[in-house]
Amino acid sequence: MKSITTKPIDWDGIKRELSGIEIITDPVQVAKLSLDYYHFSPILQTKLKHKKGDLVVRPIDETEVIKIAQKCVKYKVPLTVRGAGTGNYGQCIPLHGGVILDTTRMNKIPSIKPGVAIVEPGVKMAAFEKISTDIGWELRMVPSTYRTATIGGFIGGGSAGLGSINYGQLRDRGNLHAVRVVTLEDEPRVLELRGDEVQKVNHAYGTNGIITELEIPLSPLYPWAEIIVVFDDFTSAAKFGQALSDSDGLMKKLVSIHAAPIPSYFTALSSYIPKGKHCALVMLAEFCLEPFQDLVGEYNGQITYHKTTEEGNKGTNIAEFTWNHTTLHARSVDPNITYLQTFFFTLDLVEQMYAHFGDEVMMHLEFLRVGGKAIPAGLQLVRYTTEERLNEIIRYHEERGAFIANPHTYILEDGGRKTIEPEQLQFKKMVDPYGLMNPGKMRAWMEK
Repeated sequence: MKSITTKPIDWDGIKRELSGIEIITDPVQVAKLSLDYYHFSPILQTKLKHKKGDLVVRPIDETEVIKIAQKCVKYKVPLTVRGAGTGNYGQCIPLHGGVILDTTRMNKIPSIKPGVAIVEPGVKMAAFEKISTDIGWELRMVPSTYRTATIGGFIGGGSAGLGSINYGQLRDRGNLHAVRVVTLEDEPRVLELRGDEVQKVNHAYGTNGIITELEIPLSPLYPWAEIIVVFDDFTSAAKFGQALSDSDGLMKKLVSIHAAPIPSYFTALSSYIPKGKHCALVMLAEFCLEPFQDLVGEYNGQITYHKTTEEGNKGTNIAEFTWNHTTLHARSVDPNITYLQTFFFTLDLVEQMYAHFGDEVMMHLEFLRVGGKAIPAGLQLVRYTTEERLNEIIRYHEERGAFIANPHTYILEDGGRKTIEPEQLQFKKMVDPYGLMNPGKMRAWMEK
């Protein structure tokens, strides 16, 4: 492996050689485009708040990306790729300055047909679905930030979202068909990865090549209704969420459970969720409403809100109160709140943690499929006091069988993966021999 040079960087020379490509040097804009939602974590806020790049480039196509890659290799400049910057743990924040490659101008859609689409990385999810829904298809899963998030950014830094109750996580086989990537070798190449090979760059924080095109599977579009169900006790709400997730005959896209007092942070929903109640936020196919009502009754729930597909964007969009938008709303009221990402696997473990921590760790569940089974995953809200206490909370969960995908680290393997991926390391050695891609994020590279 080679290394980044310690020589002063000739930024004027780089800018001259990138003539014709949009370059941003304004310090305010560069600083803004260096950050994401890392401030959800008080630990990352301290570590990352002063990190920024030296300049931003906005290529419009693969040819310009290759040119940028050539210059970064020539001058041994770190390169960090970003989409819309909606990540939560510093995935696109440059630790060592350098060039930030903003993909948002690469927003063409070469192909959409039933079941599959080819897109450039900067395509926004909401913009894509305005087109795909016209032919009766939609993205398999989207984050709660789908209005602004890009498809390439979600693949590079995301993991799950609305739709995961049906399709699992992004890393599951079949959820990404193919990618084109530009390498940072002495002579940059364009590689196409298909099938299982996509895991070399899937959720790799842009450490293993610059994605310039993606082939993604789509799912059939159903007439989604948005529904709020309230419950007197959390146990009933959680059991309802599991039962709905296990009901194969009910088509759903979202099963999101919120223990009190979390709904009190949802100002726009206050008229639908009485104080002290627990709630489920659900997206369900309209033709499933009648049997769904029977399920609600079985768990003593009450439907307080129902928006039909025809009502579209009218009124409240409940998706934007789920997944990590839940954290966003809570932090807008109390900035001392942070969060965890937890795989509980069983409701028994959920109940144990709920009883033990009370309001210090407020229970927020998102149901998704893992290994073919619907499981409760937590995006719990934590009343933050100290880093030591947060680590105690994490250890308590892990010692009892929960899996924590730690959102308070920017290191790839220390977050969700927990293990070094030899396949990703070997690929990085080949495509990024100088370690220029988002340096400092991959533990495997730093250790080897």
